[in-house]
Amino acid sequence: MFPAPTLDRMLPFVLLVEDDPVIGRSLEQALTPQGYRVTVAPHAAAARASVHNDAPDLVLLDLGLPDADGIDLCRELRAACPTTSIIVLTARQEEADIVVGLDAGADDYVTKPFRLAELMARVRAHLRQPKVDPDLDQIEVGALRIDVPARRAWIGADELALRPREHDLLVLLASEHGRVITRERIMEEVWDENWYGSTKTLDVHVSSLRRKLGGDTQLRVPRIVALPRVGYRMDLS
Repeated sequence: MFPAPTLDRMLPFVLLVEDDPVIGRSLEQALTPQGYRVTVAPHAAAARASVHNDAPDLVLLDLGLPDADGIDLCRELRAACPTTSIIVLTARQEEADIVVGLDAGADDYVTKPFRLAELMARVRAHLRQPKVDPDLDQIEVGALRIDVPARRAWIGADELALRPREHDLLVLLASEHGRVITRERIMEEVWDENWYGSTKTLDVHVSSLRRKLGGDTQLRVPRIVALPRVGYRMDLS
């Protein structure tokens, strides 16, 4: 028989990729008392080694690393850990830079300098279990089929490669297709009811979902319609 996991191994594992020792130490000291198992990687090589040994539940990724481009590392981590949540920590505050990070596989971003309370709220939001109707099992909207408990989705015979929050967003939109779901409700149910800051991450996730759903004219592929400043609706053409 395999030995039972220790209590420490059962805690959510947060990989902190940060080359500034002061920031790394302060974040580790803030995260550990909250019940997280934290490993600090001061460079990309250490991050790769850590992921090779133990897939994290969440990565806090500073983009300014001494031995690699943070965006490239984000892509590597996303490919290696498709179900891991990645929060980018960046001093780059231009919207184009933020979108590049999210498109590289990040689930969220926090710009430096940041408020610790905001970062901790984002960590809790990404590590909490999504609100899912226990009676919700299979969802079908045209060519889209979702196996909710298995967290898998297909368009026709092709399985979609979805990040954690993309899956949760797709489930919410598909489960109420034809109805408008407000931005506020999406942020509360897919991210967190106490969400801090911008909801730009929602728009980037919707853009990514649209690309992954595709526009195959041979299939009845649902589309995600935006209602500016209101929310989103999934329609079936």
